[in-house]
Amino acid sequence: MTGKVEKRRGALREKLIDIAETRIREDGISAIKARDLAKRADCAVGAIYNVFDDLHDIIIAVNGRTFARLGHAVAQSLVDKKALPPTERLIAMSCAYLEFAASNPKLWRTLFDVRMTKDMDVPQWYMAELERLFGFIAGPVRECFPDMSGPEAGLMTRALFSSVHGIVLLGLENRISGVPEDQLEHMIAMILRQVTSHACNIRLYPTTLNSGP
Repeated sequence: MTGKVEKRRGALREKLIDIAETRIREDGISAIKARDLAKRADCAVGAIYNVFDDLHDIIIAVNGRTFARLGHAVAQSLVDKKALPPTERLIAMSCAYLEFAASNPKLWRTLFDVRMTKDMDVPQWYMAELERLFGFIAGPVRECFPDMSGPEAGLMTRALFSSVHGIVLLGLENRISGVPEDQLEHMIAMILRQVTSHACNIRLYPTTLNSGP
């Protein structure tokens, strides 16, 4: 009996994630409402909370899927480019990131719109997907900046990701400070080539200087 109950719970969980993913894809994170999900899943509202703690957990589950798909897209962009210089691989990954965001705008935005704090119990699998994405970037970054310490290289990885993310966000949302969508790839390539071409001159942590007498 217990096995059947768990199977039904698992099936309902997957059904709710499927429905939530569709709703977010169509109308964004604001579309996730308990009554709407229950109606579409043909279940009671209370049944949702038998398989999820709250609606936030459903959104996290959808984001986990989105991170996995995004990671796959980034990985695929490198399949035939492993012999290229690290800067060109960074550009290829960034263009794949842009393409994914443009093709899945609301799911992509939900990755960053969902409420997250340090105090929240973030699932390990969720963090693993996020770290997997940063891992793709970290390899070329270490090649571009071989003299950086581990913490510096980690910070540079996130700095480059943040730069590309900002360009994509502003461009796709047509903000005044953004760039026309057909120029985004060129801008991303320009920024990455400029930053990595000065690799030897970049230090993210200030050095401590000994002052003279």
